[in-house]
Amino acid sequence: MVSQTRAERHRDFERFLTFVDAIVAIAITLLVLPLVELTAGITGHDSVLHLLRDHQPELWSFLLSFVVISRMWFSQHRAIRDVNLLDDRVAQGLVLWTLTIVFLPFPTSLVAKAGSQPTTQILYVGTVGLSMLALALVDRAVIAKPEIRAGATPPSVAPPIVNLAWLGVALVVMLVFPATSYVPLLLLLLDGPSLRVLRKLHGAVTPG
Repeated sequence: MVSQTRAERHRDFERFLTFVDAIVAIAITLLVLPLVELTAGITGHDSVLHLLRDHQPELWSFLLSFVVISRMWFSQHRAIRDVNLLDDRVAQGLVLWTLTIVFLPFPTSLVAKAGSQPTTQILYVGTVGLSMLALALVDRAVIAKPEIRAGATPPSVAPPIVNLAWLGVALVVMLVFPATSYVPLLLLLLDGPSLRVLRKLHGAVTPG
């Protein structure tokens, strides 16, 4: 009976992950739909190059959010890589995470239309930050329940926390120096080097 229950929980978790992946796929599809609609105005006398030039903000916001969602999906995959049983706290964290992914196309459209406004920047960065916070909650839930994962090594909450810190720095730079636009979000690429430094520091202070 116990093994049967575990098998059922495993099947439920696989179905839940399929649901989550479908949500991410739909969110990415929603990002490109406004670009598809732009082609409706093209006639035989219009230049595609002219269209691309006139709608650079829309193209930029699409690429920005495509990269953001892709990174968030890989972070989510890392968090639950070894999980093989459905757990309520993990599921709740992932539902919160999917909410941020579904909502992201809205601030993305605002970036294209009013990207320089502080409210738009706060809404966009805040949505990404909430997504990272949700993943941190998932990590904590997975760590707290060793029985739901197959791997012996638990995930670390450090990656989403480090990303949250860099995201906060990026938002401050964006608000203080508006000319930087959304370029400060590139600071998120420093998560890898930052984590390596933290691991070295942790190893230095941990008794051998």
